[in-house]
Amino acid sequence: MTVLAFDTSNYTTSVAVFDGEQGHNVSRLLDVEQGSLGLRQSDALFAHVKRLPELTDRLFSDIGAVPIDAIGVSTRPRAVEGSYMPCFLAGESQARVLAAALGVPVYPFSHQQGHIAASLFSSEHMDLMEKPHLAWHLSGGTTELLYVTPEGVNVHAERIGGTTDISAGQLIDRTGKLLGLPFPAGKHLDALSAGAADRQTFRVKVHDTEFSLSGVQNKVEQYHAGNAAETAAYALRCLIGAIVTATKNALREYPVEAVVFAGGVASNSMLRSACAGLPAVFCPPQYATDNALGTAVLTWRAHHAAGL
Repeated sequence: MTVLAFDTSNYTTSVAVFDGEQGHNVSRLLDVEQGSLGLRQSDALFAHVKRLPELTDRLFSDIGAVPIDAIGVSTRPRAVEGSYMPCFLAGESQARVLAAALGVPVYPFSHQQGHIAASLFSSEHMDLMEKPHLAWHLSGGTTELLYVTPEGVNVHAERIGGTTDISAGQLIDRTGKLLGLPFPAGKHLDALSAGAADRQTFRVKVHDTEFSLSGVQNKVEQYHAGNAAETAAYALRCLIGAIVTATKNALREYPVEAVVFAGGVASNSMLRSACAGLPAVFCPPQYATDNALGTAVLTWRAHHAAGL
């Protein structure tokens, strides 16, 4: 049994297949003009519509022709009432048209649930789908600490902490713009920070599991003095210090066996090093960033459970 899945986030177009054991994902970042901090939703939606045929062609060129038994799709950012973003309509419309043509069911999921599933599958921790655990969703639009519990073939994610203003990804991208880096700036900031020697940092106030990053942005702008590597490292140290502190505080209240890191920021090498003393679960970087593999995994689980 093979399933096909789509994820059309605000930054990346993704298509994936999964057969219960192996999966294959094809993704491509949306094009953003130099100096910009993202796309308007109308532009992102249009870009996905243009990009989906190209990526689907590439996917099936890689794996060959296979029968598709079900189709999954990310239809909204989070599985909570009122969560909506127009760019997900691109993937959902494609999924529903194909499902109708093939006579197969469609399984909708949230982008966040897909991130968690992708991290668990690619890190070989699918057993956590059946256990309570903590998870960070760290991306361009979201910085949430979640208490994750099993929910049938899926997971239920309850927000228990995170930022009260801008996200981790926004801080990184605004720092990247300050340094003249391409958008999204995550991997460029990561590479730059490796050459830093200064250990100066600004300690972010963490209230239990909540913290604000707008003050960090101001501190980064004040710190910046022309040295890109030191500025990149300074911004990352400030951010990561808050994440680690909030994680430790959460583990005292929720003594679970694992903290799963998902979202594009979770691919950062400094973050991974800083979490060495925590029960942290990191997946390969390509599955921390936006992808459709997690949605494909959830689709396979749902279709298999339905016995169709």
